Amino acid sequence: MWQLIPPVTRALITTIGAVFLLQLLTGDLLYIWFALWPFGTTAAGPGVKVGFLPWQLVTYSFLHGNLVHLLFNLLGLFMFGSDVERLFGRQRFLIYYFASVVSAGIAQLVMSAVSGGPPYPTIGASGGVFGILLAFGLYFPNRTILLIFPPIPMPARVFVFVYAAIELYLGVTGTQQGVAHFAHLGGMLGGFLMIRYWRRRPPRY
Repeated sequence: MWQLIPPVTRALITTIGAVFLLQLLTGDLLYIWFALWPFGTTAAGPGVKVGFLPWQLVTYSFLHGNLVHLLFNLLGLFMFGSDVERLFGRQRFLIYYFASVVSAGIAQLVMSAVSGGPPYPTIGASGGVFGILLAFGLYFPNRTILLIFPPIPMPARVFVFVYAAIELYLGVTGTQQGVAHFAHLGGMLGGFLMIRYWRRRPPRY
């Protein structure tokens, strides 16, 4: 089954898993340098103080807080990324994924600055996964998705709409603390803008 996963999706799963193992070995060192820190905050480590750095808009997506966080994102990559990569092709899929990651990071930075919340870093591949989820819903709208809990089958387009609505509600109300809901929505927005851009470009001959 592993060989049936397209190469970019497989490489992302492998790299994210390897980084998580490295996190277990290095403690907070990777968080200090590579998590996405809000503007105006610093993380103190052995002889260093680090705040926001530009590369964090990408590197935060390779870090995860715990095994459950990691497995959910890898499951999303596996379930939805494979079909989207086969549809887009390797290069376009990779561009699309990281466009979603970066837009998710920007959305989180903006909301952190506006809300003035606690200076906690953002980590996780969820922004990229939500961008992939949006693409799956747009291009495979009638594909049935069976939720784990509750076990309700629904078309992909309905699943994406419901999931986005829930994320918006939780983000606005602050019901579920510690989850970057607006980053998830930012990943969807970035993915949507990439798709619109590609659809507007004239074909090359």
